[in-house]
Parts: sequence; C-alpha cells; structure tokens
Amino acid sequence: MKFSKLSMIAGFIIAFALIFELAAHADEDNELTILTFSQPVQVPGRILPAGTYEFVLANSQSNRDIVRIFNADGTELFATIQTIPTERARETDGTSLTLARGQGGQPAALVTWFYPGMDTGHEFIYSKQVETELAQDARRTLVEEHGTMVNSDANGAGN
Repeated sequence: MKFSKLSMIAGFIIAFALIFELAAHADEDNELTILTFSQPVQVPGRILPAGTYEFVLANSQSNRDIVRIFNADGTELFATIQTIPTERARETDGTSLTLARGQGGQPAALVTWFYPGMDTGHEFIYSKQVETELAQDARRTLVEEHGTMVNSDANGAGN
C-alpha cells in the first residue's frame, strides 16, 4: 500500500496533536508520569481513549519492566503491561515517547517510554503481527519541554 506525502504529513500532525501535555513527575523510584492524550492511543492489548493517565512501574524491586496504566487520579487500573528495557543515544530532561502511526484506522501505538533524565526506558511488547505492522510505520519521538510534547528531531528518527 502506497501513501502520499500528504498522508505522511497528516500522520505526523496527528502524532504531534496526540500528546499535548505532561504533568510533573512525582517519584523517580516508580517513574510516575502523568500523560494526557488528545486522541486514542494503542498500547499492547488495549486502546486508551483520549484522556489523562498515570504511567507507573509496578511495585516490584525484582522486575522493573512492568508498567501499570491508571486513570488520572490513580484509582482505576486500565492495563498492566510487560515491557523490555531499551536504551537511547542521549538523555533528555523531559519525558520521551516514541509513537508509531497506526494502520487501517487504528490509533497511534506507544512504542517506547523514557522517564526524564534516564537513558534506559521501556519498550512495549506487541504481538508478532502488530509488531510487524508497526515496524513498517513511520515513527515519531516526542520529548516533553515545559509541559508540552514536541518533536525531538526534524526527520522523525527514533530515540
């Protein structure tokens, strides 16, 4: 399937509009991060509607790769997701997310999440079929600056 430049540009604009605000980071130990999405976002096994969510590491010293996603006030669990550690070339002061444009009307998929100041982050594990589809999609890395997500580079290369 071929996409025109206009489709690619529209996809990237959607990615920029997708995440428009991040709140303060409360606890480096559990990497609590509050993310607000202006459009639905795909995570493994779940589509999160537009809204505000708490991303936090599960309370486990033996496994630092389980991410729990709660509603905005932390009272309702939406997902518990196994991730794998991933590294990036450079640290940033803000939260960094990598999104892949969804196919066939699916929302953008969250690929990686890095807590501010950390060079090791969390890569979300999708099924083989979804992983293959995401590998073909354009990706954008967004970095928090002053509470707003911005593109980290002009060509959309990953972390």
